[in-house]
Amino acid sequence: MTRFFIICSLFLGAFSGVNAASLQVNVQTKDGAAAENAVVSITPITPGLMLPEVENAATMTQKDTLFRPFVLPISVGTTVTFPNLDEFRHQVYSFSKPKRFELRLYGQDTTNSITFDKPGIVALGCNIHDNMLAFIYVSEAPLVGKTDANGTLLLEGLPAGEYGLTVWHPDEKKGKAVPVTVTLDDAAQASALMTVDLRSVRREQQPPADEGY
Repeated sequence: MTRFFIICSLFLGAFSGVNAASLQVNVQTKDGAAAENAVVSITPITPGLMLPEVENAATMTQKDTLFRPFVLPISVGTTVTFPNLDEFRHQVYSFSKPKRFELRLYGQDTTNSITFDKPGIVALGCNIHDNMLAFIYVSEAPLVGKTDANGTLLLEGLPAGEYGLTVWHPDEKKGKAVPVTVTLDDAAQASALMTVDLRSVRREQQPPADEGY
């Protein structure tokens, strides 16, 4: 089960007492299968909720000729580091409208960084290794996380109130999934079920066919 660590730990501690609530979000396909790597954005509807500042740092690693993680949810304004842990060089790029960039060839144990200041979906590639593919989802919502292999995201230490939930998945068909509204009570756990309509052919990065890079 993926726990919600995008928001700073100060926030989780501040609401981990008697009045804290938790929310379990389950995302599934139209066939009822668990939807891994679904990004859930959570926006409070109840006015005046004490929400924290958003964590403004994240990491997209290059390891074993793959991007890790495959999907990285962040909030607007987050700076993402791109460490290369492989023994050979990578050249990371994106042509996506929210953030077009290119990190020129750099080798092992070298790190570059990019700040993502506009919301949207940023698809990543490597000019040297065509198998590498990843997505950075830049959300305007104050809370954002992604589901695990069981299609589950757990958020803990939330203030009681009403929240709106939206979901995105890299393999979803055209059109957006139906948003969900959920109400959290003090010291209780609520659950929400969301459904995504996915293509039969998935966009996934694969291990390299040839290890001799």
